[in-house]
Amino acid sequence: MDETSAVVVLDGGLSTVLEQQGANLTGALWTARLVGEEPARIVEAHRAFYAAGARVATTSTYQATVEGFVAGGYDEHTARQLIVRSVTLAQEARDELADTSPGLLVAASVGPYGAFLADGSEYRGNYGVTMSRLRDFHAPRLELLAATQPDLFAVETIPDAVEAEVLVELLDDLGVPAWFCYSVSGTKTCAGQPLSEAYGVVAGSSSIIAAGVNCSEQKDVLAAVATAAAITTLPAIAYPNRGGSWDSVSKTWSYGAPLDLDLVESWIAAGTRYVGGCCGTGPADIAQLAQRFGPERAVTVSGREA
Repeated sequence: MDETSAVVVLDGGLSTVLEQQGANLTGALWTARLVGEEPARIVEAHRAFYAAGARVATTSTYQATVEGFVAGGYDEHTARQLIVRSVTLAQEARDELADTSPGLLVAASVGPYGAFLADGSEYRGNYGVTMSRLRDFHAPRLELLAATQPDLFAVETIPDAVEAEVLVELLDDLGVPAWFCYSVSGTKTCAGQPLSEAYGVVAGSSSIIAAGVNCSEQKDVLAAVATAAAITTLPAIAYPNRGGSWDSVSKTWSYGAPLDLDLVESWIAAGTRYVGGCCGTGPADIAQLAQRFGPERAVTVSGREA
């Protein structure tokens, strides 16, 4: 990666723009349900973020797993096809803009085990399962996603350094570039580990190109990105949610304040080079972010420019 002071603007919350379209996301599969039932909505959501100035589209695979789709009534073969389709939908939106906006990227979202549980435990961690179970859960999906040839993985909302250990090993075995984000609370992971310890798990990885925080409150970002940059010596990444609270029964957020662009300045000063939003951040918010911090200079990620 070309180490410059450039800022790459990411997308916002896929669920947010889908809800703005009128989509119903209350089921256990969340955004992944639409891949099979309303794929055009997914493409339009990615297209809206690109149009707003995002350089990276994050796929609808956060909650997409073979086990989850099977539990939702699909057979295993169809489940695998839907996971692949999640990536190709984002690639479709990117490729539409290849002539006018070259260098756009697609990041295949890799959510935590807690996302599969669909009970809000990605904000608690400590699932009560073995590392072997976590490995058996993550490995097949990572291999399936890697076969779709995304530009990189977006490993996001990881609440627990134990789960991170499993993921980092699997990522390094695959060799696909990835960014790695914890969900945090204060100066600890959501599972309660000190951030210095958590980012120590990521340090030295051969595949991770940025480390930081997502789907956490804005007030907790600065400490996380500063620690991430110091411990890993990698560019930091930040895409917080809009605050408020998550209702795991209705699968909806009660949102707080929008992204504070003055806070973003302090994140960049601390080493953040990738900035976007998570739940509650729509295309209009990303447009404001891109207006202030873009257009950015070229940054190379695995042979592509963002």
